[in-house]
Formats: sequence, C-alpha cells, structure tokens
Amino acid sequence: MGLSWIKMASYYYMRCNYSLDYHRVYVRGLSNYGLTCCINALLQSFSATPELLELLNKYHPPEEAELNNVPMQLKNALCAMKDTNHHSPHRDFLDCLHRHSIHRMHLTRFTEHDADEIFHSILNLTQKQMTDKDLAEEIRKLYEIKVETQVMCKECSHIQKTPNSLYSLPLAIREGYNTLESCVQSFAQQQTLRCGEECYCDRCMMKRPFTHQLKLVSLPSVLCIHLKRFRNDGITRKLHNRVTFLETLNMNICNDGQSENAKGYYSLYAVIVHIGTALCGHYTAYIRPTQDQNWCYADDSTVRQKKDGLLASVQKDERECIWITERNSAGFSSHDITHNMVKCIEYFNNRTKVINI
Repeated sequence: MGLSWIKMASYYYMRCNYSLDYHRVYVRGLSNYGLTCCINALLQSFSATPELLELLNKYHPPEEAELNNVPMQLKNALCAMKDTNHHSPHRDFLDCLHRHSIHRMHLTRFTEHDADEIFHSILNLTQKQMTDKDLAEEIRKLYEIKVETQVMCKECSHIQKTPNSLYSLPLAIREGYNTLESCVQSFAQQQTLRCGEECYCDRCMMKRPFTHQLKLVSLPSVLCIHLKRFRNDGITRKLHNRVTFLETLNMNICNDGQSENAKGYYSLYAVIVHIGTALCGHYTAYIRPTQDQNWCYADDSTVRQKKDGLLASVQKDERECIWITERNSAGFSSHDITHNMVKCIEYFNNRTKVINI
C-alpha cells in the first residue's frame, strides 16, 4: 500500500499562493490502453500535486527533445487533463514511456506494471532528461527522503554509517493488526542481524554480530509511503491484514535520535489502490486536489465524487500507496505506489477520521 502526504507548513502556503488554475482542479477520467491503469492512477495523483505542476510549467526543453522527453510529456499530459474536450490527454505520455529504452522491459504494452517502480522510473528519467539541472534538483527535493543506515558492532560498539536517498518510504506490515504509526516506528527500529549474517568490523578486524538500524535524516514536502504487502516464502503472496491510519500523520514518533529535519505533520491528499492478487489486479486512485474539494475516486475513465467528504470505503482486498503533504500543525497524509492488499473502511472515532486498510 502506498500513501501520499503533504507537509502542513508548506501545504497552506502553496495552496494559498497558487493561481486559480491550481486552486480548483478538475478531475477527469483516463482511458485504459491495455493494462495502463497503474500509470493512470499515478497521473491522477500527480495532477493533485500543484507543487509538481508549478515546477513542470517552468520546464521548456528544445522542440527536438519533446517526443521522447519524459518530463515534457508528463507536463503535457497533466496540462491536457484539464481540457474536458481532450479525448486522450495521456496517450503521448504512454507512448513516450513505451519508447524509452531504459523502461522498455518494464513498460511494455499489455503487461501489468508495479506503481512504485514506475513512480521511481518517472522521477529518475526526469532527473536524467531535464536540461535545467536546477529545476530537476527542485523536483528531486520535492520527494526525496534522506535516510542513514547504521550498523553497530555488538562487541566494540563501532558504528558504520551509510547515507541513502529514497523517493518513497517502504513500510513493512505485520501479520495481524497494524497502524501506520506502528509501521513507521518499525521502520526505524533497531534490529539484530540473524546468525550467519555477521558483518566485518573495521575496528575488530574480523566478522562480528551486528545490529542494524535505519534513521530518518530529512523528509520532503510531499511524502510518499509504500506499504509492502508482498511476502515470498517459496511463493509470492499478499498480506490482507488491515492497516489503520488517520488523515493526518505525526512523523515525530520514530526515536529519540531522530533529526529535526525528519519531523513534522502531514496531511493526506492521494491514495493509489491495487485490487487483486500478487500476480494480477487493477489500480485505482482516491485524490483530493485541494482542502476545499471533495474526495474523488478515479477508476480509469470513470470518476466519482465522494460528496460526503470522506475517503470512500473500498469493498475489496486492495493494496495502496499514500501521498501526503507537509503541514505546519498536526496532520498526516499518504500516497501509494506498490504491492498492497488492502481493506479500507472509514469511520469516525472521537471526531477523528480513521481509515482501516
């Protein structure tokens, strides 16, 4: 499952200062051209991210580069999605992905795709193909999660640190009851490597038992969370266990050593859902482009507005991605991009909206 969130401090600033084109976003359906539901759901989530739209609108590559230029075709698709008379606003973007040699193995027509992989592929291609490197850097920072791997020798306590960057936060779920907060805490929990997985210690000059821990160093304005529901114990299977989360997420929950840049509150604005099994299925998306708009459910060419203002209940097993944006007061949100079987039930608990997946 994946969720998308926006950090609250910048959220209100960005929403209040965008032009009217961004303030009221028209949500339209997208035709399925042979197992393209995954990319359709991603485009719906991108279209609900005005921070990305503003950056893409600053990009003007040479005309000869336009045909195979992923960031340019993404920009064109998102702009065309605002035109109600445009029958196939994303067709050129699909063709561009199909033509690009780096992704030919993953983005071939009539092959089911993985949303998290495609999300990373699109962002990586954007970094590679944008001639304006300052603009590419801004887009990277919009999604970049900085983490640090810390491996500590249990004999001498020597710590080896390795920095890394992610575009989505991969959270494992347990067989049983889960909350999104507990999944985040498990991500940053110290673990002892199993017997036979000893590491070489530079201080001891030999292999020793180690502990392993991931620490969040900094979080972006748009936080994408990927709930990992696949398990491979001889066969690939999906976990159907529920994950409960609020519409706001407090990221100040990991550990005492958490960096100040890795703290904050996020507000939910997009959820990508996968319905089906580990081997096949269908992607849809829930999005709320602005706080004054209702939630919309996009299933390829069909879009339904959720007039009750709630993220609608999903009746089948699904997987989700959550996208959220940063806020300046308490809040949480999420965006999904990969393997997640989910049951989504919504209810109020002490006036707080809670979603069970």
